[in-house]
Amino acid sequence: MAVDGNWNLTMTTPMGERNSTLSLKAAGGTLTGAQVAEGNSAEIFDGTVSGDNVSWKVSIDKPMPLTLEFTGTVSGDNISGEMGIGPMGSFPFTGARA
Repeated sequence: MAVDGNWNLTMTTPMGERNSTLSLKAAGGTLTGAQVAEGNSAEIFDGTVSGDNVSWKVSIDKPMPLTLEFTGTVSGDNISGEMGIGPMGSFPFTGARA
């Protein structure tokens, strides 16, 4: 699938830009993988893929316990979309294939 592989993400957050690496694997309509940011790794969950559209969730502990909800689109070697941070709203993310 076009989404499979490793990605370098830049997320805009209320605390400034944050970088993350993301490893994705699609099987049918299911998306699995892991996301690493600031030395912390977490398995993604509730991942889906439909054509070039992807979505997944990841739980983080720092700077506070949150579930981040990503929805985006893959276009060749680029990925972009929105990251929902619960009550704080949604913020853009961009990325490129590693």
